[in-house]
Amino acid sequence: MITIEFLGPISKEDMRIEASTLADVAKVLQQDDEVNGWLAKCAVAINDNIVSDLSIELKDGDRVSLLPPVCGG
Repeated sequence: MITIEFLGPISKEDMRIEASTLADVAKVLQQDDEVNGWLAKCAVAINDNIVSDLSIELKDGDRVSLLPPVCGG
């Protein structure tokens, strides 16, 4: 089981799902209307390491974080 964490303005509680790859996570999140609009804008990290390859394999206990863009001063 992996944990998906939603950071910043994505107001959603963490999710726990079964997933073998990041592509599996993307499929689940694309079906969630609350999150789908953020997907193209977010960076993705697995266990605090930024990734972009959807074929990355996940293992039990991994944490996938969605990092929306932010601006500051």
